[in-house]
Amino acid sequence: MSFRGSNFNDRIAEQKKAKLELLKRAKAKQIDPEVKAKLAEERISRNKIREERKLKAEEDRVAKALQDATDKAAKEKATTEKAAKDKAAQKARRDAKYAARKARR
Repeated sequence: MSFRGSNFNDRIAEQKKAKLELLKRAKAKQIDPEVKAKLAEERISRNKIREERKLKAEEDRVAKALQDATDKAAKEKATTEKAAKDKAAQKARRDAKYAARKARR
């Protein structure tokens, strides 16, 4: 007396049966070609929108970097001009002070 699944042929039969069930479940899960095409179109449109958004963000980043660079250059130029103006004013005050001292003698 042998138990079910105890010999080789029983195990092979069980494996075949399990494989057929697996294939049936996989076939049932398959998406219809129409739905699959629709999903592909949606994915393509999402990717296109994402790419456009990415390009716009890159352009904005480049424009911001350029604007920051020009602002920094203008600020440095203004600082340099102010320093030169202050130095010239200081020299003028010093020269006026020495000229006044010389005029008193």
